[in-house]
Amino acid sequence: MESECIYNLLQLPANMEPPVVELAQGEKKKYLQPDSRNNPEFKELQKALMEWINSSLFREHIVVQNLEEDLFDGLVLHHLLQKLTSVTLDVEEIALTASNQKRKLAVVLEALHQHLQLEESAAKWNVESIFNKDLLATLHLLVAMAKHFQPDLPLPANVQVEVVTIKSTKNGLKSEKSVEQITDCNMDSDQQSKVDIFDELFKLAPEKVNAVKEAIIKFVNKKMERLGLSVQNIDTQFADGVVLILLVGQLEGYFLNLKDFFLTPSSPAEMLHNVNLAMELLKDGDLLNYPVNPEDITSGDPKATLRVLYGLFSKYKMSEDSKETKTEAGN
Repeated sequence: MESECIYNLLQLPANMEPPVVELAQGEKKKYLQPDSRNNPEFKELQKALMEWINSSLFREHIVVQNLEEDLFDGLVLHHLLQKLTSVTLDVEEIALTASNQKRKLAVVLEALHQHLQLEESAAKWNVESIFNKDLLATLHLLVAMAKHFQPDLPLPANVQVEVVTIKSTKNGLKSEKSVEQITDCNMDSDQQSKVDIFDELFKLAPEKVNAVKEAIIKFVNKKMERLGLSVQNIDTQFADGVVLILLVGQLEGYFLNLKDFFLTPSSPAEMLHNVNLAMELLKDGDLLNYPVNPEDITSGDPKATLRVLYGLFSKYKMSEDSKETKTEAGN
């Protein structure tokens, strides 16, 4: 057995007080260790899942900023399940009372379990845990959805957290500390390469980032010269979405009506509108290889911007190179 992938049961440290809880006899409850919340991989997993949800639901103008607070009532999960499966559920769109929210969540989870072909008893989540904003249960739920509906989604591998399980026995409360696995130990090579291509580039080979930027800038300027536009700085010139929209149009062979976007955006809201539109065009053209948060583009995040541009570069530049090679071979 691989030691990194098994549950390692440990004794609760003597200097650590178990959480104060009220449990019926035989009942048990699981709590995240505070230090686990600060684990970089744990934070990266949450970020990746939020970006996936937001990129999936940006047409519905739904933005998730906190997995615990934003998913408990079933609204976001309902929209996400509809997006991924095209299923129609007989639930109210907005449930205002706690009882209605819990009832809606139960319907959504029942439908999800059917798609996952998962017995409720085998799930690492339930209505109560999600409704009570249990982050660990929510992450297990979202990871299961991602693995089923979008298996190529790049998620950090081997994410583990320390948890404390409190169980009520006839002799009082009993506590155990354990390590719980959230994502699989290994990913396939294709998925690993997607994660590595930018994460590892910035982390392990920052000196190569400028070379990648220069290659992409050269490609972009070649496509934009007919419009009389040029790009010198990837980090800033794509933040308002204008150049990105025009670039997609040039590559895909269409030009958007100027009424659809702000040619000279003057506010963050107008910039975000443009970038959201560009993301929609990229998704429609199957050109978005990585989930990207539009707000990362407007803030000038170089990694997010490169993720978007690399999708265009890899499709059209490689296609051109292939055509040139065939032409030379023909001659």
